[in-house]
Amino acid sequence: GVQWLEPTPQERELWGWALGRVGYAVILIALYVGFYYNVIIAWSLYYLFSSFTLNLPWTDCGHAWNSPNCTDPKLLNGSVLGNHTKYSKYKFTPAAEFYERGVLHLHESSGIHDIGLPQWQLLLCLLVVVIVLYFSLWKGVKTSGKVVWITATLPYLVLFVLLVHGVTLPGASNGISAYLHIDFYRLKEATVWIDAATQIFFSLGAGFGVLIAFASYNKFDNNCYSSGKLQILTCRFLQGTRQQSGCMSPRLREAPGTPGPGPEVQIDPHSCTPPHLVPLQMGGMEAVITGLADDFQILKRHRKLFTFGVTFGTFLLALFCITKGGIYVLTLLDTFAAGTSILFAVLMEAIGVSWFYGVDRFSNDIQQMMGFKPGLYWRLCWKFVSPAFLLFVVVVSIVNFKPLTYDDYVFPLWANWVGWGIALSSMVLVPVYIVYKFLSTRGSLRERLAYGITPENEHHLVAQRDVRQFQLQHWLAI
Repeated sequence: GVQWLEPTPQERELWGWALGRVGYAVILIALYVGFYYNVIIAWSLYYLFSSFTLNLPWTDCGHAWNSPNCTDPKLLNGSVLGNHTKYSKYKFTPAAEFYERGVLHLHESSGIHDIGLPQWQLLLCLLVVVIVLYFSLWKGVKTSGKVVWITATLPYLVLFVLLVHGVTLPGASNGISAYLHIDFYRLKEATVWIDAATQIFFSLGAGFGVLIAFASYNKFDNNCYSSGKLQILTCRFLQGTRQQSGCMSPRLREAPGTPGPGPEVQIDPHSCTPPHLVPLQMGGMEAVITGLADDFQILKRHRKLFTFGVTFGTFLLALFCITKGGIYVLTLLDTFAAGTSILFAVLMEAIGVSWFYGVDRFSNDIQQMMGFKPGLYWRLCWKFVSPAFLLFVVVVSIVNFKPLTYDDYVFPLWANWVGWGIALSSMVLVPVYIVYKFLSTRGSLRERLAYGITPENEHHLVAQRDVRQFQLQHWLAI
């Protein structure tokens, strides 16, 4: 079985920076994401149950949830849409009405102030998701590692079948060509880079503590270099899968740039859940549980009970997202819970490791693990490229913020303030911790600053006035 290994002194140094100041922020972000990602998986389950019929409910009109304006998609043409209205924005197709009226019951809510009660169909689906999630996590990586083999591979089989079906549909070549068309002029827009950075973090789980949580079960001399190359291949594979899922529907080319999961569900209900969604969700919850259990031994001794408490807590808060106005709550969380906040957390991690701890010492730690240092390319990226890019996207995401909307619905001002409160609740933990450590440490101003930026096993050097971080050589080292 998998066994937790006590950290070495080198690991303790690094964890002091990576987790001491940012760890709780990352855990809180992962917890926020768990509130609404379970709901998206519950939607997928609802679609699965709804497909157990000869006549798929999202392919034609005439159902109880359809409006008088419901229009067969085969009848849609340029004159009907008009004014450059995209298919993904046309709300009267059977797929769109099944999603918004049959699943969400959005037409029964007037806004985020009128969300109503949870819907029993989605409640049952959400309950199934949470139960599966609990039994996938209750014994740690012993169970979650095995479950991921199924949740990470089965969707690819389904995607392949849907891809074959999609490319055989009429007009598929035109749709795929338009979907894969690259508009290089949009690269000058800052929002494109922000969306790309956020997508990478969601796809790979970087910054959510997922990789740290699972890596903590490795031996100290584990070959992280091979794991890193595998991670790069995984990155390319996941983005290729994203392109594959986009090609499943000739009309899915219109989804990019449309916020939220709605367009994919409306245009092609089969692609409701991205293939990386379930593994990421289990990894995110594993990061929350492992991170807190490692810090509080009482939680580690009662892991099963603690896991139940976390999953049940996410279930209760997810109830707000399965109400008749729940999509507004989900949109708010999707925008603020892990947008700017996760970019900020990763920025703090990059600065803490590369600048305060030092790229040279980080490279020496890796050399002790593998027998050789990382190349100059990686060291330059860690110290300059990554922090600079992350700082850019964090600043731009704040400066370019626009009031939250869902299609034509404009969120009230108070909802935007609530959203920023959620985002700041995780980001503020970093400066609060820094102020706390500065005020609670004894000594002169210089000594308190030295204690704050020095690993714990080097605190004896502060009294000797031999602080590495006060030397120019430390900041220039690569």
